[in-house]
Amino acid sequence: MVGIDIGTTAIKIVEISRWGQGKTLENYGEIKSMSLYKDSFRSIEKGNFLISDYFISRAIRAILNESRIKTKAAIFSVPDFSTFCVSFDLPPMTAKEVPQAVYYHASQYIPLPVTETTLDWRIIKGTPGDNQSPLKIFLVAVPNQIVQECQRVAEKSGLELYAIEAEALGITRALVKDKKKTICLIDIGAQSTTINIVDRGNLKKSYSFDFAGGQLTYAVSSILGLSTAEAEEIKNKQGLISSGENIAKTLYLLVDPLVFEVKKVLIDFFQREQKEVDEIYLTGGTANLPGLKEYFAEILKKKVEIPNCFSDFLYPPILEKDLQKIAPGFSVAVGAALGGLET
Repeated sequence: MVGIDIGTTAIKIVEISRWGQGKTLENYGEIKSMSLYKDSFRSIEKGNFLISDYFISRAIRAILNESRIKTKAAIFSVPDFSTFCVSFDLPPMTAKEVPQAVYYHASQYIPLPVTETTLDWRIIKGTPGDNQSPLKIFLVAVPNQIVQECQRVAEKSGLELYAIEAEALGITRALVKDKKKTICLIDIGAQSTTINIVDRGNLKKSYSFDFAGGQLTYAVSSILGLSTAEAEEIKNKQGLISSGENIAKTLYLLVDPLVFEVKKVLIDFFQREQKEVDEIYLTGGTANLPGLKEYFAEILKKKVEIPNCFSDFLYPPILEKDLQKIAPGFSVAVGAALGGLET
């Protein structure tokens, strides 16, 4: 199965296979938008993510060819700002009644007409058929426009669109292995950040925020008068532990609002569920920012990890260091591909 993550500034693709209980990383590849086009691949302002079917499919074909990926079945991941995630309660009912009830209630929680979206949902609490068991539903709604765009890109890339999936579901599958813990999973992308609460392996809540790694790069670029590429390199090498006082101070000022939002989410979860979050996982392209993991741990008083989405795969040992370095940025693509192997 192939998993495809069309990010704001890069496209990442992984090809994985399963033999019995084992999983193998067959191939992987990445391409930056700046190598093909002057703008990003995605745009929040436009409400969707495609600049051009041509440029996106061209980039995907380049990765497929360079990485020698032959598998045609692909799952596309859809970003948080192109989906609507919500959880809600239903009264006790039979399994046969649940789909119609979900469809009926969806219109109360999503800003688009239900007829203009594709719905994906799962029961995260309760048992259908038990008259004493209310149900809690986690719902994801994807605008049909996004579905159609994915279909066009897949066709022009020579791929078969196996499925599309919300980012939050994919990274949960890729990173949360311990089904007994409650995890706060923070995905820091180039254009937005999602804070997800995963309780015993089930995605319970997903919150989206404007904080993005691109803001940090822009700040460094402005302070030092450097190009975006040069600022990105300095940011990734020095981060919050930079010896340049202005750089570190500015990055802390930008990171603090995110820490505040995480605090609010943790408090809200505790008040609703009477349950503490056990650990915090950082992922996304900004997760490896020097000093970020330690700062989160210090302020939030929680154990903070940067999990490796490749940890359960078989691959040549020579790739170990490279994969560990790039793993946070590939969590979405790996999670999408794993979804295809599990069905």
